[in-house]
Amino acid sequence: MQCKITRNAAKVIQRELDKEENKELMLRVLVTHSHGDHAHYGLDLDKPGENDEVIETDKGISVLLDKNEPLLDGVKIDYLYLPEEGFVITNPSKGNHGDH
Repeated sequence: MQCKITRNAAKVIQRELDKEENKELMLRVLVTHSHGDHAHYGLDLDKPGENDEVIETDKGISVLLDKNEPLLDGVKIDYLYLPEEGFVITNPSKGNHGDH
């Protein structure tokens, strides 16, 4: 499985992971809703479970992905400041390039 995190997203995520209360947690990407051939994604902080694969990204952030969810393979996490600030999670490898 693969996961890409942009530089903007990595900065915001790392600030959360560095908080004392999150020291033992990792970033989790999850499918919040799926229909047809695409999904909507969310982020959480969590500990690894038995169905998780830990993906090491090039930004030094480990990501938990459920290895039983094929729509997570190839997910991309970005953080945009305009038009409104927040995370944008897509999966270009599955044809998902953003919300509709």
